[in-house]
Amino acid sequence: MSDYYNAFEISPVPTPGPDAVPPEPFRGIYGMPAFATIPTSDLEESVDFWVRGLGFFELFGIPGRLVHLRRWAFQDVLLVSAESVPERTPAVGLSFACVLSQVDSLVEACRALRPDSVDGPRDTPWNTRDVEVITPENARIVLTAAKPFDPASQEARNLEAIGITPPDSVRGDNEGHA
Repeated sequence: MSDYYNAFEISPVPTPGPDAVPPEPFRGIYGMPAFATIPTSDLEESVDFWVRGLGFFELFGIPGRLVHLRRWAFQDVLLVSAESVPERTPAVGLSFACVLSQVDSLVEACRALRPDSVDGPRDTPWNTRDVEVITPENARIVLTAAKPFDPASQEARNLEAIGITPPDSVRGDNEGHA
């Protein structure tokens, strides 16, 4: 028996597939359940990279001090002015969902701005295509896109082995769990 249940209705991430369309940028103000705070010694350069390379938009800013960036709902980043940034990229990273149709254009945009900033794309054993990007502040960002689910694939067997089954194979929804 598993304690997992399908709750896809609370996520802005679309169902994976070749025709998956990313949601529109979310401009609403909400209580953020989580967000990243990233120090930068060049706020303007950082904002430019995150906007033109990673597809974020500026939700609001405090000139010279902070810029709140967002892509989809619940994909929030605060860039904050700092005297310096780490010289080395930390092992810890932050992942943001995207859709497969965005992967190539995000890679191209990031490489156009910073040629050596991108590693990948590469496919994972958990059924995603991931791209690792090192930003101007030395943040490790992973853009991750779910691939269409094939119930006969090795990835499906990998997920089932840890108790994660596709939405159509388990009865019920979030109603009994909320």
